[in-house]
Amino acid sequence: MEDDNLVLRAAGTTQAVRLSTDGSAGNFYDPETIAWSPDSRHLMIYRVRPGYARHVLRVEAAPEGKGQPGLRTQLYPKPGDAVDQEQPVLFDVADRRQTVVDPALFPNAYELSGPRWRADGRSVEFDYVRRGFGQARIVSVDAASGAAHAAVTEDAKTFVYADRRYSHDVKGLGNEIVWASERDGWNHLYLIDGRTGKVKNRITTGQWVVREVVRVDDEKRRIWFVASGMNAGEDPYFRHYYSIDFDGRNLTPLTPERADHTVSFSPDMQFFVDTYSRVDLPNVSELHRTADGALVQTIAKGDISRLTAAGFRAPEVFTAKGRDGKTDIWGLVVRPRDYDPAKKYPVIENIYAGPHDSFVPKSFWPFGYHSGGDKVIGMQALADLGFIVVQIDGMGTANRSKAFQDVAWKNLQDSGFPDRILWHKALAAKDPAYDIGRVGIYGASAGGQSTLNALLFHGDFYKAGVAMAGCYDNRMDKISWNEQWLGWPVDKSYADASGVDNAARLQGKLFMIVGEQDSNVDPASTMQVADALIKADKDFDLLVVPGGEHSVGRSTGPIDYVTRRLSEFFVRSLQD
Repeated sequence: MEDDNLVLRAAGTTQAVRLSTDGSAGNFYDPETIAWSPDSRHLMIYRVRPGYARHVLRVEAAPEGKGQPGLRTQLYPKPGDAVDQEQPVLFDVADRRQTVVDPALFPNAYELSGPRWRADGRSVEFDYVRRGFGQARIVSVDAASGAAHAAVTEDAKTFVYADRRYSHDVKGLGNEIVWASERDGWNHLYLIDGRTGKVKNRITTGQWVVREVVRVDDEKRRIWFVASGMNAGEDPYFRHYYSIDFDGRNLTPLTPERADHTVSFSPDMQFFVDTYSRVDLPNVSELHRTADGALVQTIAKGDISRLTAAGFRAPEVFTAKGRDGKTDIWGLVVRPRDYDPAKKYPVIENIYAGPHDSFVPKSFWPFGYHSGGDKVIGMQALADLGFIVVQIDGMGTANRSKAFQDVAWKNLQDSGFPDRILWHKALAAKDPAYDIGRVGIYGASAGGQSTLNALLFHGDFYKAGVAMAGCYDNRMDKISWNEQWLGWPVDKSYADASGVDNAARLQGKLFMIVGEQDSNVDPASTMQVADALIKADKDFDLLVVPGGEHSVGRSTGPIDYVTRRLSEFFVRSLQD
């Protein structure tokens, strides 16, 4: 690169040929996006018009070994900010010809993937997501003419779940594409004609979801994939493995046991090791044949006899109908090891309701049960202090139908609370020990936001909450996560979900915890809620951990201190 332009220098020479002349500091050619065709005749590169370079500033008040505070800065785009605009440009290196690709098929891009050349070098493709996440597309560009066409297009009235996009270019030629789509209301696989963008045939179908594609064999025209919800009467979140032909025939279940499965295939795909479990079933590992799923040998079975003798009590799986009166809402119940059904126990809900996944554990994990990657105090340890601790996947989370997840669209303050509260009430009706009048809640990150919103919007039900590292106002949080669920441009839905704008609605007891150096969620979000609560004359507790990161009190930082403070808060708030 020279003066923000693309230059070509033959290997072993010093003579350079300038391929472009239209680059500038405000519209530069990005060398990180260069992609050469297999025959090196063509290349594609992006010319970039920079967006708004927003930086978050954080003061480090007590740096280790230093007397004076320090200042940290982080590039951190937020919702509504102008994003980089990338313009694909095609070069015929032999003829020194430049072609600016017509942007009509990728207007107002949130992002473009890096260019990918087809195996024969005759075309190049890239992924496009429109700002606001209402459309995703693969754009194919002819190498000779520079003409672009949509190899596949996905439209949604709400959002295309961009983080779960899947495509596979059959034989790398762009003629056929295996594509994951929720266009019928469930995440399924389709075979797309890459020349026309039309569906050649459905590969999978039914009221269940494809969770992951594991392997595609272009020669055998067969796919191995993970799905949930196919087996009637079973937990719809259990992961099972299957294989199927490109034409949708010969669907073969590989892991029939009623449990959550994780599979590792041999390099030649002749065998696989299946490890499966449930919250009440310790791990079992087996060797199977891939062709038909037949068992070859049992490798190991978990033995929890000593754990049971030590007082281990498996969590209870409980379901209740959601707000529509039809949909099953699944949750988990952890009771004290010395549980006495004749007593009354206050309840604590461990919440994480991010729309990007589901979070209630499905596999065997006897020492904690936690949500997402946030290892907050183990649910069993908290229960042993004299609580019933629960975790629930309400509407608005993923891995069910599109309609189930769409509840979160422009509605993050919902967090599935109408379903959660019905679930609590159903369990209380069944179990007299479940004290529905003393319900607390805790969570971190998006779970922190949900915890605060429980006390803002459902303070008649939730009495106390510990909110950690929350993104309490989505306008303050990272652009990628928030624009996917609340859309673009920034509108009233952001204010409706804001803990700052709704701070005056607070009921119950609130304890907020934040790491001073949180690089995932701007810690100013916590302080802005604190400011709004003070202005509304609301009482609350606040702990700021100097030097603490987003994971403070969970996987890193002063875990024991934060755990003690969280535990004491609930004992004081719900038991005293």
